[in-house]
Amino acid sequence: MTAHEQLVARRGRRSGITTMVAIHSTALGPAVGGCRLRPYPDLTHAVDDVLRLSAAMTAKCAVAGLAFGGGKSVIALEPGRVLSPGERRAVLLDHADLIAEFEGSYRAGPDVGTGPADMLVFREASPYAFCTPEAAGGTGSSSGPTAVGVLAALRAAAGSADMTGRRVVISGYGSVGAHLAASLHAAGADVVVSDIDAAKRAEAEHCGLTWAEPEKALTLTADVVIPAAVGGVLDPETVARLDTPLVVGPANNQLTDDTVADALAARGIRWIPDYVASAGGILYTLSREAEGLDHDAALARVETIERTVGDLLQAAKTNGTTPFHEAAALATRRLAAGAP
Repeated sequence: MTAHEQLVARRGRRSGITTMVAIHSTALGPAVGGCRLRPYPDLTHAVDDVLRLSAAMTAKCAVAGLAFGGGKSVIALEPGRVLSPGERRAVLLDHADLIAEFEGSYRAGPDVGTGPADMLVFREASPYAFCTPEAAGGTGSSSGPTAVGVLAALRAAAGSADMTGRRVVISGYGSVGAHLAASLHAAGADVVVSDIDAAKRAEAEHCGLTWAEPEKALTLTADVVIPAAVGGVLDPETVARLDTPLVVGPANNQLTDDTVADALAARGIRWIPDYVASAGGILYTLSREAEGLDHDAALARVETIERTVGDLLQAAKTNGTTPFHEAAALATRRLAAGAP
């Protein structure tokens, strides 16, 4: 991967809160990536996050065959800071001003801490925001299509669409995790979910799901483990305690560093790169909002993730590598070739 093209940070004139945009690559087209609004211990952690996430977006778009590059943005709150509605609007407008400075070379969408309604605020300063509410002419939340893409990746990785009786552990019961849990439960899987928000337990159990404590979820015995919350959950210590043959999920930047992919392979655990499995949301959104495809055609494009994962697995088998190495090589080749 190349070095980042730009990193710009501003202290908001209305809110006094620091917001930032990182553009990793525009080799294939304008950079796209969500806006994350959350507390950070300090600005160094926020910068590290936006750099990692934007690089992952470059790989995600390249492997998915999109004519877009990778970017990301962060609104960095102080630890413990809770925004009032007025403060939230102020910082969103500050961030919208920053997005506008890029004149379309960076295009935002929702991420952790933001949603479709926030994209409407961004639109007050710049037209370059995706996933506005459906009532406003946008595609709304991309959680559903993201889940569809993860299920497509899972079919390829598991070698079957039949989940009957399989034990699936989903770490993170947010919007994407809930979609996945419902679909897999309906397909006959024994679904276990966890979340740091204990208030979600009642909802999960009402839906017929089993609840697990978050600190134990990833290392439970399972046929499939699905990281669906924050990144950085797969480190050498955790990998050594995994009791599953397959890890595939939508959480971004699951590995603490790239060497963890080899540690997973050494234990015989098949790991599908997160930026491959989680591409359904961006594929659907850009197909609809940038290319004008209808819902069915956009979902059909999301389903191509199954073929992409199958191709990566076959290449890894042929070359004696891993899906991680094959996905990285594919991204590198497409970036070197440039925009179509």
